[in-house]
Amino acid sequence: MSRMSRPVALITGPTAGLGAGFAHRYAADGYDLVLVARDQERLEQLATELRADAGIDVEVLAADLAVAADRERVAARLADGVQVLINNAGFGTSGEFWNVHYSLLQSQLDVNVTAVMQLTHAALPSMLEAGKGTVINVASVAGLLPGRGSTYSASKAWVVSFSEGLSNGLTGTGVSVHALCPGFVHTEFHDRAGIDMSGLPSWFWLEVPEVVRDTLAAVAKGEIVIIPGLQYKALTTAGRVVPRGLVRAATKVVGRGRGRT
Repeated sequence: MSRMSRPVALITGPTAGLGAGFAHRYAADGYDLVLVARDQERLEQLATELRADAGIDVEVLAADLAVAADRERVAARLADGVQVLINNAGFGTSGEFWNVHYSLLQSQLDVNVTAVMQLTHAALPSMLEAGKGTVINVASVAGLLPGRGSTYSASKAWVVSFSEGLSNGLTGTGVSVHALCPGFVHTEFHDRAGIDMSGLPSWFWLEVPEVVRDTLAAVAKGEIVIIPGLQYKALTTAGRVVPRGLVRAATKVVGRGRGRT
């Protein structure tokens, strides 16, 4: 069972962007938090802020999810029991697939895929025993449409498929699994990846608070694949009916040939 006094949400990658947005929202909703990221200093700063603002307990767990031993430590904490798991940590890279060092590509898959699988596997037994629980796996519109990125898009497609299949298996248990598929969101993601996003039309962009709000509303409605923003709902719907070759051509134009993996 959880070591904390209130319902607990464990969030990976909470020091910026969507992860920080979910941390603030769950804190405001009265959850105790377990925050997982590589940067100990930023984790401690966020934990101090959330404790002061929301009066909750916050546990900090510094871990690099590309490292097997660190993933094991986070999995062990999940085995103690949480009510919510948000697999938010993930990253993209710039450059062409064939030029990027293989070790970086493997790290990308370890964080975007292996960690999602391992942490979800660790969290589910106690959720199933309790008859309730929520897992939100942050994927991407890139996992639904053929995009400019190769390994990143493929990793997010895996997250979507994994979440949908697992959700089917959990029907009737009180435990739900969801795939969040945002489009472009104003976060640190693209800067960290070294991807130039200048010139992208403003209507493509989403803001963190609205994505978090729409996600939790969709979870409450039982939606499995969650696509925030009317523009991205329209794009992904069109992507299902338009021939695949035309979708690839369109996303290549939107991507403007930016090198990314």
